Amino acid sequence: MPLRRVPLGVADDRLLGGLDLAATLRGGSPVAQQGLLSEADGGVLELAMAERLQPGAAARVAAALDTGEALLERDGLAARLPARFGVVALDEGLEEEAPPGVLTERLGFHLDLSGLSLRDLAQAPLDAAAVAEARRLLPQVAAADEVLSALCATAVALGIASLRAPLQAVAAARAAAALDGRTAVSQEDATLAAALALAPRATRLPPVAPDDEHEEEAEAPEDPPAPPDPPDEQSRDPESDEGEPDLSDKVLEAAAAAIPRGLLEKLRLAGGGPRGAQTSGSAGAAKTAFRRGRPIGVRAGRPGGGQRLNLVETLRTAAPWQPIRRKEGAGPRVEVRAEDFRITRFKQKSETATLFAVDASGSAAFARLAEAKGAVELLLADCYVRRDQVALLAFRGVAAELMLPPTRSLVRAKRALAGLPGGGGTPLAAGIEAATALAVQLRQRGIAPTLVFLTDGQANIARDGQPGRPQARADAEAAAKRLAAAGLTALLVDTSVRPNEKARSLAGLMDALYLPLPQADAKKLNAAVRATLAT
Repeated sequence: MPLRRVPLGVADDRLLGGLDLAATLRGGSPVAQQGLLSEADGGVLELAMAERLQPGAAARVAAALDTGEALLERDGLAARLPARFGVVALDEGLEEEAPPGVLTERLGFHLDLSGLSLRDLAQAPLDAAAVAEARRLLPQVAAADEVLSALCATAVALGIASLRAPLQAVAAARAAAALDGRTAVSQEDATLAAALALAPRATRLPPVAPDDEHEEEAEAPEDPPAPPDPPDEQSRDPESDEGEPDLSDKVLEAAAAAIPRGLLEKLRLAGGGPRGAQTSGSAGAAKTAFRRGRPIGVRAGRPGGGQRLNLVETLRTAAPWQPIRRKEGAGPRVEVRAEDFRITRFKQKSETATLFAVDASGSAAFARLAEAKGAVELLLADCYVRRDQVALLAFRGVAAELMLPPTRSLVRAKRALAGLPGGGGTPLAAGIEAATALAVQLRQRGIAPTLVFLTDGQANIARDGQPGRPQARADAEAAAKRLAAAGLTALLVDTSVRPNEKARSLAGLMDALYLPLPQADAKKLNAAVRATLAT
C-alpha cells in the first residue's frame, strides 16, 4: 500500500493538488497535479512533527478522513479525488506541545513510546495473509447491543465528551474479532478496545462505588428476628444476587487500568488555567509578519514596504491566463500583470516574558520566603531555556518595587532574587497593580506576558498605604478583578503552610491557575507554568 510522508509546512498545492506550473507554462493550458492526500489513497499518510502541523493543513487532513475524498478547488481547477487512508501522526514535541485537536480527535490509538527502545518494540509482524483475511471478514463482524452500551458507558465514566471515541472503540473491537477469525465481538475484544481507544482520552477517574455495604449492615444493631421468608425467597442468597460483574463494569475496569501514568495530573494542571484568558494576553501568541517567520500562504498585493514578492505563486496565478493574453497581442512567452502579483505571508511567535511577583512581607519572609525563592529559581532556569524574558517584582512594607526589569540574563535574575529582602507589611493590592501595569506595557510592545504570583493571599496594607486588613483585602480583590479584565495570563502559587482559601479565592478573581506550594515540587511548578503559557 502507498505510504506518503507529509513534511512540516506543506503547502496546499502539494497536500490537495493543484496546478502543475511547469507543465502549464510548457503546454499553455492548465494541467493539474495530484496531491499527497489523493496519492495516499488506499494506504497510510505519515505526519512528521505533527505537533507543529498548521491548523489549516490539519483541517484538510481531517476533512479527507471524514469524507474519503480530497476536495481540489484552486488555480481554476475543481475536482474530487479519492483519498481513503490511515494516519500516523508523530508527536515529537515537548510536554506543552500537541498536535491539533481536530486531528487527534479522529485518531483511534494514542501510543506513548517514551522510554522504549527498538529492542522493546521488536516483534514478529502479522502475517500479511492473516491481515488480508481479517479485512475480508470485517464487514461481517457484528457487535451486540451489550457491547455498544458498555463502551458508551465507559466513555461517559471517563469524562469523554466526544462520540468519536466510542465509535473508534467499536471499530477496534470489530477489528480485533476479525483478526481472531470471528464474526462476533467478544468481551475480550471490548476490554481491549476500551484500553486502546478510551483510556488515553480519559479526563477523570471513574467513580468508585462503595463495596462495604454488607459489612455496615452486619455491624448494625440486631433487630428482632423476622418471620421466615417464603420458600422461594429463602433459596435466594444475597451474595448470589450480585452475580458476576456485568460487561460494563469489566470494560470500565480494563480502561481505568490502562489510563497512562501521569495523564490525569497533567490534565488537571492544563485544565485549571485561566478561564478568561484572551488571545491578546496569551504567551507566545502567533502574529502575522512581512519578513520573518514561518510561511503561511500568499495574498494579492504589490511588493514593497517590507513585503516580498512570491515569484512561484505569481507565475502560478498568471499561468491559466496565458492563452487569452496571447490572443490579445503578440507579447512575451509568459505575460505577468500587476493583478497576478502575490505576496508571501509569514507567521511568527511573539516574544514572551514571565513576570514574578513575590510576596516579601513579614508573613512570608518568616515562614516560606526561602522556599518561594527556591521555587522561583527553578522557574527562572526553565524560562531561560524557553528564551523568555524574566522580570522580578517584590511587594513589602507599603509599596511594590521592581527588583529586575525584563531581561534574558539568568545571572542578573538570580542575583536580584538572592538579594530580595523580607519583612514588613503586605501591600498585596500594590503588588497586583504594579504587576498588571508592567504586563500591559509589555503587551503594548508586542511581548506576551505571563504573571506568576507567589503569595499567601494575606493583605494588611491598603492601596493608599494605610494599615487595615478589611480595606487591604477589598483593594486586593479589586486589583485582581482588574487583572482578569485585562485578559492577562496568570498563575498564583500559594506560599501558605497549608492551602489557604484566601489565596484560592484571589486566584479565582484573577482567572489564574491556583497551585499550593506544599504540593508544588520542581516538576509540578514547571508543568503549571507551561500549562499557563500554553493557554
